[in-house]
Amino acid sequence: MKKKLKKVIGKIVESILFVYCKIVYRLKIVGTENIPNEQVIFCGNHRSFIDAPIIKVTCKRDVRFLAKESLAKNKFLAFLGWVFEVVYVKRDSKDVSALKSTLSLLKKGDSIAIFPEGTRNGLEKGESVKSGAAFFAIKSGVKVVPVGISGELKPFKKTKVTYGKPLDFSIYKDPKDKQEVETVTNTIMEEIKKIL
Repeated sequence: MKKKLKKVIGKIVESILFVYCKIVYRLKIVGTENIPNEQVIFCGNHRSFIDAPIIKVTCKRDVRFLAKESLAKNKFLAFLGWVFEVVYVKRDSKDVSALKSTLSLLKKGDSIAIFPEGTRNGLEKGESVKSGAAFFAIKSGVKVVPVGISGELKPFKKTKVTYGKPLDFSIYKDPKDKQEVETVTNTIMEEIKKIL
């Protein structure tokens, strides 16, 4: 019963968020035809707290997000995290439980979403890109869909979300191989930059 109730609440919240994003952020959606009819790993650039809701309401499928644990301190974001069953990650640490949870989701056939920058505007700040997305892609063999969110991300200014063509990294087999992980990470980020 609780699961059904959460699902109903989730659909209502998702509908509200979609209308909110369309009106307040004048959202333009491009490239949804690039999303294959199978589980994927969505990888987007990270500029604002609104990035995750934008992907959630435009990707046209159930998706589980990985997010830093500290976001749960905000009551509204904690509510969204509960509704959409976010996987929380302890920042700057090897969070084994989050790793196992995510691999379990991928094994079950769920889609996930990650922001490789790890923090807002990570590239602009000169911070190194996190390798989690590459690790999960190599380990699971699941295709990656790059997502570019552009615009001022301010109320009533145009915002665009673009879904790129899926990336297949199945030729890579060892998620512990640093060279393979680095290559996949760099490819993902380059594809995101291309669609911004």
